[in-house]
Amino acid sequence: MNQDDARLIRSSSLMGLGTIISRVTGLIRNLLLVAVLGTGILGDAYNVANTTPNILYNLLIGGALSAVFVPQIVKSFRDSDGGSAYVSRLVSLLATALLMITVIAMVIAPLFISLYAPSFTGRSREVTIAFALYCLPQILFYGLFGVLGQVANAKEKFGPMMWAPIANNLVVIALFSYFLSVTDEISLSTITDSQIQILGIGTTLGIALQAIILIPTIKASGLTLRFRKDWRGVGLDKALKLASWMFLFVLISQAGFLATVNIATRAAVAADAAGIAYGVGYTPYANAYLILLLPHSIVTISIVTALLPKLSELVIDKKVDELKIKLATALRLVGIVTVPASLFFLLFGERVAEAIFFGISEPDAIYIGRVLSAMALGLVPLSINLVLIRGLNAFENTKSQVISNLVVNVIAVGLSVIAYLKMEARAVTVGLGIAFTASYWVGIFVTYLLLRKYTGAMALGSLVLFYLKLVLAASIAVLAVAYGAQRLELTGNFVDLIGVLLTTALLYLLVARAMRIAEVGQSIKVILRR
Repeated sequence: MNQDDARLIRSSSLMGLGTIISRVTGLIRNLLLVAVLGTGILGDAYNVANTTPNILYNLLIGGALSAVFVPQIVKSFRDSDGGSAYVSRLVSLLATALLMITVIAMVIAPLFISLYAPSFTGRSREVTIAFALYCLPQILFYGLFGVLGQVANAKEKFGPMMWAPIANNLVVIALFSYFLSVTDEISLSTITDSQIQILGIGTTLGIALQAIILIPTIKASGLTLRFRKDWRGVGLDKALKLASWMFLFVLISQAGFLATVNIATRAAVAADAAGIAYGVGYTPYANAYLILLLPHSIVTISIVTALLPKLSELVIDKKVDELKIKLATALRLVGIVTVPASLFFLLFGERVAEAIFFGISEPDAIYIGRVLSAMALGLVPLSINLVLIRGLNAFENTKSQVISNLVVNVIAVGLSVIAYLKMEARAVTVGLGIAFTASYWVGIFVTYLLLRKYTGAMALGSLVLFYLKLVLAASIAVLAVAYGAQRLELTGNFVDLIGVLLTTALLYLLVARAMRIAEVGQSIKVILRR
């Protein structure tokens, strides 16, 4: 393993540690949320409302911040002032736009709720709109967090953006802990206006704190930021042109997400009318997806975040062969964790959910676990696709990303509609998980073909062989532990889950060593030294 690869692992491990703590605190936050609001329609009302500002931010600006502006920011660091003027103009422009978007969104909040939860009427609609009005100011703070975080990443200060969400999670954990200590069970019919206000404002304050924390990091990087209004003719026009394609990219993503939320909330209302006592709508889907994203966020996002500035430099310097090597290395590192995690979620989905969501009824937890198992095999292509997309980012090709994303979402929406039409209400959300998985397996092939136009063919044979070895090693470990757990009649409590997880990980490492999968051992050594 060369020095660059070791440095990539070290940078990724630092971000991964922050992401682990962030995701663990985020999971605790969601556990408390479910304990307070449940997995039924009240939980859906909060989740739809709290997700709406994130949707709008990603739709209008977030896609550009996560990809388009990073190469431009890296280039600006070569300016005589070190990029201070360019970054100041960028932050000023985006902050102004975000403030206007936030105000408009609050005015037309009922329209968004009609789009994402059209089956909500009466009290469920009123509560969802009320939550949304308190949560929509998050758009501004999501934007500030996004742009400041990408500036920090471009300066190769990766840690703060991964650690800042922890503060947000702690605020919301304190908020829901307070509610659990002072209130009895809350339902859709009993929740008061003041309770909605406290939950909504408290959630938004967490996002605001997450953004503000990044300001000292920017100052420490040597950049001098001030508000500027001279936005024309200074290099932002190219970035904004590229961002227009990213708008289409995110628009497609959010159209797919709209279909998912729409179908899930419809299934929840139909199941409630049929007398099904446990939650089967959007909240189970959101919680299963949160668990699935743990390994993806800890490993894949950390790796690609550390990798993108380097890829951008290689494209600028026209070192395409070296870029292909970096992408192949990233794909191997991603697979080391995502392959065993995918198989573990597939076989242990219900046990995972039962152990984690101990504050809810067993049927509610088991259903979340079934959705997680349906999504499990989508984890590997989800991560591979993100690495390939970042390759397109480095070439500043947003048009190809739009094509790839369109294919993924058309397949997902098509299969989701079929699930809604053909499956019982209680099974629809599981069908949405299967649709998610299938769409990304097709997506990785489309994304690779689009990237190959710029990089030429990659050494796919060795990559496929590497992944097959990982699948074999992970299968041996997971199946052996699953057999042992069944023989020992382990229950779905948290202690048993930790034991099963650690045993699986240890056995996987031993099998990988026996199969001479060198990357697994080398990565562990670098991380431990870090």
